Amino acid sequence: MSAEARIERIAVPDLAQRKGGEPIVCLTAYTTPIARLLDPHVDLLLVGDSLGMVLYGFESTLQVTLDLMIAHGAAVHRGSRRACLVVDLPFGSYQESPAVAFRNAARVMAETGSSAVKLEGGVEMAETVAFLTRRGIPVMGHVGLTPQSVNGLRGYRARGRDPLEAKAIKADAAAIAEAGAFNIVLEGVVEPLAREIVASVATPIIGIGASPACDGQVLVVDDMTGLFGEFKPKFVKRFAELGAEVGKAAADYAAEVRARRFPGPEHCFGFGANAKT
Repeated sequence: MSAEARIERIAVPDLAQRKGGEPIVCLTAYTTPIARLLDPHVDLLLVGDSLGMVLYGFESTLQVTLDLMIAHGAAVHRGSRRACLVVDLPFGSYQESPAVAFRNAARVMAETGSSAVKLEGGVEMAETVAFLTRRGIPVMGHVGLTPQSVNGLRGYRARGRDPLEAKAIKADAAAIAEAGAFNIVLEGVVEPLAREIVASVATPIIGIGASPACDGQVLVVDDMTGLFGEFKPKFVKRFAELGAEVGKAAADYAAEVRARRFPGPEHCFGFGANAKT
């Protein structure tokens, strides 16, 4: 058996045991080609409902459907072999009841090959998290700034400055951890509160706009590569500016087509009267 064939995916229990250890590296992925590029470098690929904004131009994640998540989750699975694969449950697919959440989560896992699902919410979703985990569906939690609840949170703002709000976020993280989530995404929370939550919860915390003290970090791949240019959150570091490069490539291509410099002879089949190739 070749070394390539022996590669095994990082498993949910592996990530559940990373509290205080080597930081968990996570990026979003939505397509097969991007998954292939990211897979050797990350521990976890998250098929986030952020695809609604970065791929489809939606104003928020609320328009994302279960079918969209399944299609993209399956695409990422086909492009990855090593990273643990987690797929978001979109808005409306799990809030109604634990039974509905189970039915939709089971469909996601069966049709995408994912290792787990992710859902948003704290205390109010603890029963659902426990229901799913008891039935063999690993769950990643998501507390703090929860984009699916943006209409009730007064927009995309850092959370936890107010003492009552900070207390509620701490309670959310504790409840989801106790319910059995193997990891928790902590988003858009002021740093001192994030650090406190990391120290108080036994479950590994993956930060996005939270704290360097978190047990891992996640970013939207289109944000960190500069492909999504509509806006740049404070917590994003651009590790590349691919958007500008794509724009330049398109401009160069357009110029060569208009000047009839492309295609050249090397790009044509049977070019010239005597060509045989």
